[in-house]
Amino acid sequence: MAGKPIHSSGTFDLGGMPIFRLGFGAMRITGPGIWGPPRDESEAIDVLRKAVELGVNFIDTADSYGPTISEELIAKALLPYGDVLIGTKAGLTRTGPNVWPPVGRPEYLRQQCELSLRRLGVDSLDLFQLHRIDPKVPADEQFGLLKELLDEGKVKTVGLSEVNVAEIQAAEKIVKISTVQNLYNLSNRQSEDVLTYCEGQGIGFIPWAPVASGGLTKPGGPLDQIAHEVGATITQVAIAWLLKRSEVMIPIPGTSRVAHVEENCAAAEVVLSDTQFAALSNGEE
Repeated sequence: MAGKPIHSSGTFDLGGMPIFRLGFGAMRITGPGIWGPPRDESEAIDVLRKAVELGVNFIDTADSYGPTISEELIAKALLPYGDVLIGTKAGLTRTGPNVWPPVGRPEYLRQQCELSLRRLGVDSLDLFQLHRIDPKVPADEQFGLLKELLDEGKVKTVGLSEVNVAEIQAAEKIVKISTVQNLYNLSNRQSEDVLTYCEGQGIGFIPWAPVASGGLTKPGGPLDQIAHEVGATITQVAIAWLLKRSEVMIPIPGTSRVAHVEENCAAAEVVLSDTQFAALSNGEE
């Protein structure tokens, strides 16, 4: 196990299960619009196996990716999982490419949990996340269902996605929240207060779209300059910034290409100085 690049990312304790802080997001191993099968299933399988080979032991997916396709490919590529933890989500339905209507009815969420268990080939989900709070259903009913699944042993830990601090606090009155997954990257830090709250509570913060960096990537910009200084790619520097930003940060860059998995995983070994980190943190687009 020694020497795998991911191991340099540090670890986070997910409900007593240690994971390396640089994971893999399995959304893009599906078809265009996150709809249907991938153009090349064999490469999707290779991508998953390469991520694990490089040390990844946390993979993030959802029932809506495909839908069902991502979970099915994960099982096909990696079952039995060994020390690899799989986090999945429910709460967004699919009616076509790039369409994601929320449904948070407790009976629906329970059904999706059962189906994820079946597709992933496990007796208990390592992490089950509410993909979105459905505004048409009382939030306490959605959180209550998460508590039921936890108590029943159907899931080992639970998380939320795209929430504010008040919503996390409301959920915590009902069920222990282990992770929060919000949009967050160098150029979009609108969830800064959520990250700060997660740090204080020891909640894992999973930034989605972790490498979207907007105008910061322009030639001669902060990312470009520092990438040259450290001998890394812009993508690797963006990931390294996230890892240095917080000890509860768990980036999950995703891709459908083996070469990009290798690039992303190598980001765990990129070391930014405090000066470089500050230059990125204060950089303007």
